[in-house]
Amino acid sequence: MPPIDNHVKKSMEKTGKDYKDVHEWIDGDPEKKAERHDITKIYEYGKMIEEKYGKEALQEYIQHIHDDVKTKFEHLQHDMEKKIVDTLAYFGVK
Repeated sequence: MPPIDNHVKKSMEKTGKDYKDVHEWIDGDPEKKAERHDITKIYEYGKMIEEKYGKEALQEYIQHIHDDVKTKFEHLQHDMEKKIVDTLAYFGVK
């Protein structure tokens, strides 16, 4: 998943604000990081973020989760493609 600095930079480019507090809340505590990326809690956490930081921060929270999901699946796809190539090579298919 992208580091906090990447999320902050993207927020700055998009909104002119870094939303560092939001990104650090999501990623900053290793013990709570998985919980705060739980897509079943977007409504609950989104409400909390909107109340504390405003509507634009809510959009940045959702964008952060979106970017992380996309990155995770891109890594998964890359890993899977490599495994397929390795498996085919093992059986002599190049």
